[in-house]
Amino acid sequence: MYIEDRLKKETLKAVQELYSTTIDSKLIQVNSTRKDQKGDFTVVVFPLLRYSKKKPEETGEEIGNFLKENLDSICSYEVVKGFLNLTLSFSYWINILNRINSEENYGFTPVSDDSPLMMIEYSSPNTNKPLHLGHIRNNLLGFSLSRIAKANGLKVVKTNIVNDRGIHICKSMLAWKKWGNGETPKSSGKKGDHLVGDYYVKFDKEYKNELAQLQKEGMSKEESEKSSSLMAEAREMLLKWEAEDKEVVDIWKMMNQWVYDGFDATYKKLGVDFDKIYFESQTWSVGKEMVIDGLNKGVFYRRDDNSVWVDLSSEGLDEKLLLRSDGTSVYMTQDIGTARLRFDDYPIDKMVYVVGNEQDYHFKVLSIILDKLGFSWGKDLVHFSYGMVELPDGKMKSREGTVVDADDLMEEMVKTAREMSSESGKLQGYSTVEAEKIYEMVALGALKYFMLKVDPRKTMTFNPHDSIDFNGNTGPFIQYTHARIKSVFRKAIDKGLEWSGSAPDGVEFNKKEHDLIRTLDEFRHVVKEAITSYSPAIIANYAYDLAKEYNQFYHDSPILFEENSDIRNLRLSLCKATGDTIRRCMWLLGADVPERM
Repeated sequence: MYIEDRLKKETLKAVQELYSTTIDSKLIQVNSTRKDQKGDFTVVVFPLLRYSKKKPEETGEEIGNFLKENLDSICSYEVVKGFLNLTLSFSYWINILNRINSEENYGFTPVSDDSPLMMIEYSSPNTNKPLHLGHIRNNLLGFSLSRIAKANGLKVVKTNIVNDRGIHICKSMLAWKKWGNGETPKSSGKKGDHLVGDYYVKFDKEYKNELAQLQKEGMSKEESEKSSSLMAEAREMLLKWEAEDKEVVDIWKMMNQWVYDGFDATYKKLGVDFDKIYFESQTWSVGKEMVIDGLNKGVFYRRDDNSVWVDLSSEGLDEKLLLRSDGTSVYMTQDIGTARLRFDDYPIDKMVYVVGNEQDYHFKVLSIILDKLGFSWGKDLVHFSYGMVELPDGKMKSREGTVVDADDLMEEMVKTAREMSSESGKLQGYSTVEAEKIYEMVALGALKYFMLKVDPRKTMTFNPHDSIDFNGNTGPFIQYTHARIKSVFRKAIDKGLEWSGSAPDGVEFNKKEHDLIRTLDEFRHVVKEAITSYSPAIIANYAYDLAKEYNQFYHDSPILFEENSDIRNLRLSLCKATGDTIRRCMWLLGADVPERM
């Protein structure tokens, strides 16, 4: 039982014995004591005054005295107005430190056979373009959340829905058919997803040229868009695809495979994966059948132009298109079908969609529609809504080709890590292979940490150079702290110093050492808070705080040159616990930590 639970239990007993009454345990509040006050844990006295019928200070004194007499771990207490601040003994904190070092996954909850199952959808790329900077944030958030969920004892299924059909896919296909001259990834020397993306940009360029010409001939913007022969061809291609026209389907299969091969290489480099991949080409028809069934049951309605809609005005929303007048489906239709297939495939307890905040309305509507269709899990869907990633000079636009490509960005990050490490001389004496491995680890650690340290709900600006700085709130700073700890133990071996494997009971510690143990113990709370808040940023910023706390301890407290063996073992125990906790934090963020740096 953790100390907070013991304090709550004993405080309940104190109220019962001191004031002859039984109260709801929810009234007992135990928090970490504020850093500017003396103490480790604080019992909030105010909710108990109605039972003690005494002043806050007097009530706090009585409960504090009761707790001190009944818990050996409390060595002193102090009442500050309505707050009872409790100071725990050296022995208590030594036991905590040794527990952190003895448990392989301290702070994690094991997954059991009866653990709830959380499915997390992330990535959701389109097969008409390569992954870009926005996809990186999405993938990193989803993958990190999956690890955080697992660390909280949940079964996790990581899933991806590939948008491999629709008008946007047909635009790339049509452009390749009209202007590609049989070009392939092999003949062009390009990754397949990049090649297909080039044709998506090509379509947009030719489409804009056509609109400009039509408007030059006297048409309005709206008239030119309706009269576009190029867009008409793309729509015709979509209808042929849904009718399973062989020529169109063959082009679609070929170009999609180019993209899948490209995606796989990017995912591998980024270090993310999936347990199950769904394809909209397989789910849209299920969604269409569900919409037709809902239409027949009166849940939806058909307009004069043959399109199918749902009226959500009674829910405070508007009307939503589900099937176009030509019978083709929209994103909502596909998401309905995908949800149905997922719940058929897995006993999902919680479905989480990692999708940008521009789709907030979409997921409100999806939840309501699924509920209207009679699926009990409709209202329980979670939209993990996150902000967009911008560059110092503004937003990105895929159609115009003004995006930061994921592959290019990762390569640039490795290049920057290589240059900055060379300037600092940190990897002198390493073989080329060893150095390159560390460059990549540092580069991706920098990228992942920078992306995840920001509250996911906020729009963020990404600056590659700032992210890879070895000082400040960055991944490399945290990685370097881990490498520094590893170096301490290598030097201890070189000096012939042995670490006992634990901190000796009875040893006393200074304030820096006490603060570091407290920070280490907070990790278990941080892991729980991260899943409750759906926020990897909580893990990231804790890791930075821990690294800062350790470095202050490192600079102020001799370790290998400490002659008192008990104090030296205490400090080596602090090093071990900090290194392991940093490694766990970075693992939760999907990042690695180097042994040397």
